[in-house]
Amino acid sequence: MTATAQESQSLVLIVDDEPFIRMILRHFLEREGYKIAEAQNGREALTAFKELHPDIILLDAIMPDMDGFECCTNLELLDCSKHTPVLMITGLEDQESVDRAFAVGAMDYVTKPIHWPVLRQRVKRLIEQSQLQQKLETVNLELQRLATIDGLTQIANRRRFEEYLNQEWQRLKRDKRPLSLILCDVDFFKLYNDTYGHRVGDRCLQEIAKAIKDIIKRPGDLVARYGGEEFAVILPNTDTEGATHVAKKICHTVRKLAIPHENSEVSPYVTISAGFTTEIPQSDSDLEEMIAAADRALYQAKAAGRDRFVQDILLPKSKNEW
Repeated sequence: MTATAQESQSLVLIVDDEPFIRMILRHFLEREGYKIAEAQNGREALTAFKELHPDIILLDAIMPDMDGFECCTNLELLDCSKHTPVLMITGLEDQESVDRAFAVGAMDYVTKPIHWPVLRQRVKRLIEQSQLQQKLETVNLELQRLATIDGLTQIANRRRFEEYLNQEWQRLKRDKRPLSLILCDVDFFKLYNDTYGHRVGDRCLQEIAKAIKDIIKRPGDLVARYGGEEFAVILPNTDTEGATHVAKKICHTVRKLAIPHENSEVSPYVTISAGFTTEIPQSDSDLEEMIAAADRALYQAKAAGRDRFVQDILLPKSKNEW
């Protein structure tokens, strides 16, 4: 057996209306170490593709009912990830047929009568290219994820916060729906670090981040690390009442963690202050002003004694403490 361990795991779907062609292709590819599935027409091929997710498709160009070109077009629609290469097998090597094969999504072609060493190399190469593409896409997705995640707390970072807040601001401006923003700050965190050390301080931030994230259940909401000991919560489609409930729950949940803080001036345990605001974005309203309003509310919560949450109402410019 000449196949590598990776090749032996690869599934080849052979699509041809002639049983003899399918048989010789099967025997050749099985000797190369591939697993084989067969379809005798285009419709069977589409069904087999959906059920089996093969690693490559060997597709006869000329078949009754649905030919290989039409079948390839339909396979392209099903294969959203574009990871499954199609190798077209054609009896014609005229320029028009070759151009048509590539136009409908085939990655390569071989002609009949099949030259077996050529087929071996093309199947091997197309599978390797497909696997490499999948690996690269996986790595890129992970890099994109890491670029938006705070390394310490594993919640969204400031960059992701800014991107998402702007995105939701624009969306809710179109939909004329409310957007709420909560900014939180761990009370007397510098004293906490001075008392217990930065490693313990890091663990404290991790616990608080997890606690806040566990509160925020809706897929459209976002919890982010806004700064050193600051957190932010974006709540799309959330009015003042909903934001009040979330802010209250955040403060209560952090208290319930009962993380000792012997030098806090408000509690023997770690507490958090929060400020929030709610707005229906308008064409003449300012996103930066919304952030500033939540920050003003947070400042007032700290000025009023910490371990509490305060709302800043953008219009009119008044603040209500809860």
